[in-house]
Amino acid sequence: MEILVKAAQFFLSLSILIILHELGHYLFARLFNTRVEKFYLFFNPWFTLFKMKKGETEFGLGWLPLGGYVKISGMIDESMDKDQMSQEPKPWEFRSKPAWQRLLIMLGGVMVNFLLALVIYVSMLYAWGERYLPSENLTYGIHADSLAREIGLKHGDHIVSLDNRSVEQFFQIVPTIVLDKVKTIQVKRNSELVDVSLPDDIIPRLLDGTPFIDMRIPFIVQGFPSDSRAKEAGIKEGDRIIALNDNELPFFMEFREQIMTHGNQEVIVTVKRDGELLDIPVAVPEEGLIGVIPVGELNKFFDLKTIEYSFFEAIPAGISRGIETFSSYLKQLRMIFSPQTGAYRSLGGFITIGSIFPGAWDWQIFWNMTAFLSIVLAIMNVLPIPALDGGHVMFLVYEMVSGRKPGDKFMEYAQLTGMLILLTLILYANANDIIRIFR
Repeated sequence: MEILVKAAQFFLSLSILIILHELGHYLFARLFNTRVEKFYLFFNPWFTLFKMKKGETEFGLGWLPLGGYVKISGMIDESMDKDQMSQEPKPWEFRSKPAWQRLLIMLGGVMVNFLLALVIYVSMLYAWGERYLPSENLTYGIHADSLAREIGLKHGDHIVSLDNRSVEQFFQIVPTIVLDKVKTIQVKRNSELVDVSLPDDIIPRLLDGTPFIDMRIPFIVQGFPSDSRAKEAGIKEGDRIIALNDNELPFFMEFREQIMTHGNQEVIVTVKRDGELLDIPVAVPEEGLIGVIPVGELNKFFDLKTIEYSFFEAIPAGISRGIETFSSYLKQLRMIFSPQTGAYRSLGGFITIGSIFPGAWDWQIFWNMTAFLSIVLAIMNVLPIPALDGGHVMFLVYEMVSGRKPGDKFMEYAQLTGMLILLTLILYANANDIIRIFR
């Protein structure tokens, strides 16, 4: 069921983005009296699920969910309609329009995607406000995982700044380290300020998913899965686990690390219940997990910061968030083309994109992800690769600067080359998804 919910959110988000992107091209084409022959959600090789004709345009639904398209008369695109291009240009065709009009037609989809993201961010801030965990409110400090301990961080450290610049939100610490190529972390440890240097290979290791830092949260039992050894032994909901074999381990992640080293052993788990300490013997199974679901709601342990916005306050705040997201994704894209970061290995396809949606339907998360994907779609489409909007823009800018239009034969070869590049990227990204599944 969880997979179906994720898939439903993914396809709804994708459909909204594709329709509005293609609508941008369509509206500018119609504004300049350019004929649009087809407007399709998803591609339709060999057959079409649904189609209807309205005026000069055929509207339809394809079966291959890799995108969508509008077929504009007199334009070399993925349809590779050579017969039309071999005839004399007609006044309503794309190739007959001035270069500046063709440029706006090609940029229409990107412009709509970026504006859509801004509208979503503004609406979200007005409807839900903004809630986050300030770094300074991490009461118990950080849980330092393997990589963090390796570079000198410790459990309970309070991260003060990165390269001596403060980071307001805790969950922005790791992205900031990666995207801004941070060299040092300043932490408060036992009332002292300690400077921790980051190694040169920190970025590829973080991108590879090596555990780094997490929140240090007290271990309070919220519930149990089926076949829980902890429940069988007598641990109850609401118990606070504070020790393992007389070793004080009151925080969830630290307890979990230690209990996993005791597979097929009996251990003594100390819990605090109604002010009383109880030692409970628990038989640990081979995998080292005793079957406890901890309390995970952040507001149970930390003071979260909430900012409410009026409609007029939400407008600049939403625009600011859109620009920040745009800038952040450009940095991510730059890393993908930098082999030393290893970011290309984290490139994902449809499985990766679908998995970022939650397993339960949440409109706030849905719209947040749709806004983000809208910016991603805008940036990816404007890349100067033939077959993408950016490729057409590149050739149009060349034409406007040089005064010479690239020949139709050149454009055909460029379109084929671009389609081959895109197909290779799609296959590579989705192959990465499959490899990650079987790792």
